[in-house]
Amino acid sequence: MLIIVIWVCLGLVALTVYFADQMTAEMRAADGQVAEVVARQAAAGGARYAAFVLGQFGTGGAVPYRDDYRSAEVALGDATFWLLGRDPDQRPTDEPVFGLVDEASKLNLNTATRTMLEALPTMTPELVDAILSWRSRSEQGLGDSTYGRLEPARLNKGADFETVDELRLVYGATLDLILGEDSNRNGALDENENDGDRSAPRDNGDGLIEPGILEHVTVHSREPNTRANGSPRINVATFQNRQQRLLPLLQQRFGPGRAAQIMGALGAGELRSPAEFMVEGRLSAEEWSQVRDDITTSNGSTVRGRVNVNTAGETVLACLPGIGLDGAAAIVAYRLANPDVTRGSFAWLTQVLSRGAITRAGPYITDRSYQFSADVVAVGPSGRGYCRTRTVFDMTRSTPRIVYHQDLSAYGWALGPQVRQFLRSGRSERL
Repeated sequence: MLIIVIWVCLGLVALTVYFADQMTAEMRAADGQVAEVVARQAAAGGARYAAFVLGQFGTGGAVPYRDDYRSAEVALGDATFWLLGRDPDQRPTDEPVFGLVDEASKLNLNTATRTMLEALPTMTPELVDAILSWRSRSEQGLGDSTYGRLEPARLNKGADFETVDELRLVYGATLDLILGEDSNRNGALDENENDGDRSAPRDNGDGLIEPGILEHVTVHSREPNTRANGSPRINVATFQNRQQRLLPLLQQRFGPGRAAQIMGALGAGELRSPAEFMVEGRLSAEEWSQVRDDITTSNGSTVRGRVNVNTAGETVLACLPGIGLDGAAAIVAYRLANPDVTRGSFAWLTQVLSRGAITRAGPYITDRSYQFSADVVAVGPSGRGYCRTRTVFDMTRSTPRIVYHQDLSAYGWALGPQVRQFLRSGRSERL
């Protein structure tokens, strides 16, 4: 009887231990789910914070700069979020950069020319053909010849790209071309992106991040072709318009004498861009700031695809006509040396590029931005729970408007080794 009782007791103890272990596992799983929910709510809070920042510092085409707001390790209850950004000067780093991303600092897939697309790193002529064919509007819906020659023959979309991720649908767009070495799309060099072929992605192990096409393109860059008060701008493209509408404005702002000088310098030829108007009219930086909101060379309600030279990186700038590799390097160097001068206006370009170069680049450049993306990375309590979302805001109206939202959590950890080590240490103090 004693032996039987002992065996029964051992069985009850085993069942107790088993159920206790199951309850512990369930508790940990539930705790993990709660941490993920908290992280997702923190990411949503980070997007709302980004909208607030844009509403304060990003109106009228202005760019919120990183010293205007907090973008790294922002506490939200028990959670923390970061705004994952990019360094426009592209200094090599193995740690991510934080801040909002200006969509006008990239090439627009819907407006970029063949030459501009071919200048992108990792781009191939075949992929350029496929991109241009994908967006081209074919006659009678029969499809573009690039896709029609495939086996089996296919139809192109025949309309604008709606998202940059739509590149995955374009023929010949492999992950190596789209993402390059930056497999988690965080703009920083992670350990697995600098180890050759030992782990994905394949990289050259040179200690520098070499992102793919996706890093340098957008579909969201556009600006309203109106003044701040909503009234139409003055189209200065033709001589007749300049005589009828521009001359009275110049006389009002600068006086009859200076207005006559500017009109004489402009001549009777056609102007293709506000930048060309600035350099051909010999306007100083101060004069340009007084009329930049009044000038256009387009009759459309919006202007799409212009690149903001105040925020674009060297890679994108090098793709623009009239700038090239040398001009892009000079622009970035000047911005680094004169950070206060290169905010809000591109009048400083005359200190870097020739008049001819600015004229050629003019149709493709701007000094305003109206679309920004907030790449929010959030971590739950005690470093558990992870969420990453990307939200694109449009600022062409008086308040921020969400035009695109995407969950990027599946791309993996994006905050670099320093934040990971800090969270693993379990310390409660902030970085």
